[in-house]
Amino acid sequence: MNKNEAVKRVREITEALEEHNYLYYVLAEPTISDKEYDDLLKNLLDLENQFPDLKDPNSPSQRIGAKVLSGTKTVTHKAKMYSLDNTYSIDELKEWHKRVLKGLSKCQVEYVVELKIDGISAALTYCKGRFILGETRGDGTVGEDVTYSLKTVRSIPLKLKQDRDAVFPETLEVRGEVYMARKDFARLNQERKKAGKVLFANPRNATSGSVKLLDSRITAQRKLSCFVHSFGILKGEREFKTQWEFLNSVKKWGFPVDPQHRLCRSIEGVIKYCREYQERREAIPYEVDGVVIKVNSLQQQGQLGTTLKSPRWAVAYKFPAYQATTTVKDIVIQVGRTGVLTPVAELEPVECAGVIISRSTLHNFDEVKRLGIRKGDRVLIERAGDVIPKIIKVVSARSNEKRKALMVPKKCPECGGKIVKEKLEEVAYRCTNPACTRQLERGLLHFASRGAMDIEGLGESVVVQLLDKELVNGLADIYYLKKEDLLTLELFKEKRADNLMKALEESKNQPFSRFLFGLGIMNIGEKAAYTLAQRFGTIDRIMEATQKDFEAIHEIGGVMADAVFKFFNGTSTKKLIQKFREAGINMHEPIEKKGQVLAGKKFVFTGELKTITRNQASALVKKMGGDVSSSVSKNTDFVVAGESPGSKHKKAMSLGVKILSEQQFSSLISE
Repeated sequence: MNKNEAVKRVREITEALEEHNYLYYVLAEPTISDKEYDDLLKNLLDLENQFPDLKDPNSPSQRIGAKVLSGTKTVTHKAKMYSLDNTYSIDELKEWHKRVLKGLSKCQVEYVVELKIDGISAALTYCKGRFILGETRGDGTVGEDVTYSLKTVRSIPLKLKQDRDAVFPETLEVRGEVYMARKDFARLNQERKKAGKVLFANPRNATSGSVKLLDSRITAQRKLSCFVHSFGILKGEREFKTQWEFLNSVKKWGFPVDPQHRLCRSIEGVIKYCREYQERREAIPYEVDGVVIKVNSLQQQGQLGTTLKSPRWAVAYKFPAYQATTTVKDIVIQVGRTGVLTPVAELEPVECAGVIISRSTLHNFDEVKRLGIRKGDRVLIERAGDVIPKIIKVVSARSNEKRKALMVPKKCPECGGKIVKEKLEEVAYRCTNPACTRQLERGLLHFASRGAMDIEGLGESVVVQLLDKELVNGLADIYYLKKEDLLTLELFKEKRADNLMKALEESKNQPFSRFLFGLGIMNIGEKAAYTLAQRFGTIDRIMEATQKDFEAIHEIGGVMADAVFKFFNGTSTKKLIQKFREAGINMHEPIEKKGQVLAGKKFVFTGELKTITRNQASALVKKMGGDVSSSVSKNTDFVVAGESPGSKHKKAMSLGVKILSEQQFSSLISE
C-alpha cells in the first residue's frame, strides 16, 4: 500500500470508528459487533505504525469512547478512566504476561482475575462515606453526570458502612460496571414487546439506555445492578497495597463485588480460570464477555504504568462473541412435516460463538413483520450456548426502493397446494395437500429419528432418493420396500441394503409410544405420546376415544386434545394405520405399574453414554415410574452426565441439581 492509499484508508477507518463510537456510547444502538470494531481499530493501528506521520492526536487509537452528547450535563474525570487492551487467545494472553515480566525485570508477579461484566462503566464518588456523584466513562476524560439514575440502583450504597478494620478514606472514587441480570432483561423485553416498542438488542444496550434516561423513576423500574472492581481516587489515611486487599476492603464498606474473583499465583492459574469460565458462562445469571486480569501489587502496577489508552498492568481475555452482524442474502419459505410454512433467512456466513452461521429461522410471518426484515438488510444475530441462532433486529436497512415485503404465498412453494390459516388467533400458515412431498420428506425423517422408530440408515439422502424414484408415497410404504428397491439407490450395495432392511424389521417392535411420536401429530412430543400410550394402551382404544376423553387427561391440554382427535378421525389416517397394522407394527403398550421406585423423580440426560443409549436409559426410567425431560429446571431431581456434557450440565451445577455419572445411574437402576 502506498502513501496516498494509506491516507485514504486511515480517513475511511477513522470516520467509521467515530460513527460507531457515537452509535455505541451515545445512542446505545451499535450496528457492528465488538469483534468487528476491534478489527477496524487494529487495522488503523497497523496503518499508523506503518506510516507514523499519519497518526493524529485526535485519532480513535489515541482516546477512548466518543464525544458526550451535546446539551447534557458533563463532568471532567478527576482521574482518567482507561479502557483495557483485549486478547482473544491463550497465546496472546501468554504474550501479554511476557511483557509484564519484562516490565518488572522478571520479578515474581501475582494476578487477580475477575469476570468481565457486559454492562457499562461508571465512576462513583463518595465524600466522607456519602455518595455524591455518578459518572459514565464517556471518552475517558469527560463523562456524563448520571447521579440521579445511579441512585436508583439498589446495589450502589448511598452511605458507606463503618468498619473498624477497613476505615474508608475521606474522598473515594470507585469504578464499577452497571449491568442488568438476564432474567430482568428478558422481563423488560417481554414488556416492550407487549407494548409494541422496539426491543433492546442485549442487556448492555438496555443498561446504557436505562442509565441515561432523564426520568430516573423509569431507571428504577429496570432493576439494574452494579459490581465495583477498582478505584480512581483515594484521599485520606487509608491505603491499599494490592488489588486483592482493595476488593476485600470495599466489600466491608458495602460495595458489591463479583463473587467469582480469584487470586492466581501464576499465569497457569489465570489460564485455568479463563478456560473454566468460558465453559461456565451460560450458568452465570448475568452476561459476561471475558475475564479481566490485573497485576495484584499496586506498586507493580505503578511500575508498569499506562499507555495513552490502556494500563499495561491489566488486560481483558475476550470470550468468543455471542452476537455478530451480517447481511440477509435471501428469505426462503420452508415447508415442515406438519405443513407449516416457516420463513428462513439465508445469511452471509459469519462466525458467532465459535460457529459459522449461514441460516436462521424467522419462525413465522408475524415475526418477519415485527422485525421489518427484508432481503439485503444488515442484521444482528445472537447464539448463546447450544441455542439455535436467532435474528435480534435489523441494524441497517436496504434502501427503500429495493425493499420488498415478504408476502404469505397463496400456494405451497413445494407442491402448489392451497395455503390456509385455520384459526384467526394462530400465527401458522399451512399447506393442506396431504401428498406434499416436502411434508412427507420431513415426516419420514422424523419417523425414523432416534426418539421415534430409530431406523438406522434411513437418513436424508436416502429419503430424498426414495421420494424422487417414487418408491414411497406415505409413511407406511417404507415397510413394503424390497432389497431390490434399495439397490437402485446411489451408493447402495448388498451390505448397506441388508442393514437397512434389518433396521426396518427391528423397528416394528419399538414401544407403541415411540410409534405414536413418530406419526408426527401436531403439538404431540415424546412425553405426550408416552402419556397417551400409557392411558389407552392400544391404537384401537385411541381411535375410538372422544375429544373429551383426551381432554380428561391431566397432562394433555385442550390444544393437544384437539390435534389428536382430529388426526385419528381423518380418513387418510385410518388408511395409514391399517397399512402399518398389516406391516406388523407393534401397536400395544404394556401399562406401567404406578408407585415404583422412581415414581415422581425427574431425570435429564446429557453427554454421550457408553454402556447404554439415551433412548434405552430413558425407557428404563419411565418403566420404573420416573419422568424424563429435555431441559433442566429447579424441579429436576437428577442429571445423568455422560462424556462431553453440554449446557445442561452447567445449568444443573448452577441450580444445585444432583449430577450422576453413568456408573452411578446404573447403580441406581440396579438398586
